[in-house]
Amino acid sequence: MKIICIGRNYADHIKELDNAKPSEPIIFLKPDTAILLKKQPFFIPEFSNDVHHEVELLVRINKIGKHIDQKFAFKYYDEIGLGIDFTARDLQAELKEKGLPWEKAKAFDGAAVVGNFIKKESFKDINNIEFSLKRNGKTVQNGNSMLMMWKIDALIEYISKYFTLKIGDIIFTGTPAGVGRVEAEDRLTGYIGETEIFSIKVK
Repeated sequence: MKIICIGRNYADHIKELDNAKPSEPIIFLKPDTAILLKKQPFFIPEFSNDVHHEVELLVRINKIGKHIDQKFAFKYYDEIGLGIDFTARDLQAELKEKGLPWEKAKAFDGAAVVGNFIKKESFKDINNIEFSLKRNGKTVQNGNSMLMMWKIDALIEYISKYFTLKIGDIIFTGTPAGVGRVEAEDRLTGYIGETEIFSIKVK
């Protein structure tokens, strides 16, 4: 399986990091070794002093597809989840300055939290899903899929132009504003609506 991540999909997050607004989705990949093992803490890597949390809605692909038309994209997933794209912001800034790929800052071991998934039928509208992240009990990120610049089905169409989607692939759909540095002993808890989807300790 592969993890396909979308960058800069929420205007407020683009603004908070003072990035340029893209004309099409920004794609990067994480290997399966980036997935944080269940019930394990997230260990801040020794190569970074500024790791940020980025909570994101996840989509898990349930059938193989290539060149998927947006109007058929709904057939290729039946679950929505929540996760964190951990980012070594200091290392990312250094790589961006040199015009180099982001993988060292985004795809290191444990950099992808994958929480529980909820059946798609549980949602009235895929394009109106509220989600949030609490750090030590305080809400630090709030998002809603209606605010995505590219909605889920549009992302599937776009991604499948370049990569064959396979069963079990996970799409990280982008993060809203509120990203911030994590510290040892933090507790990060993610919610879709009022439902807790994951809770992890930072070490």
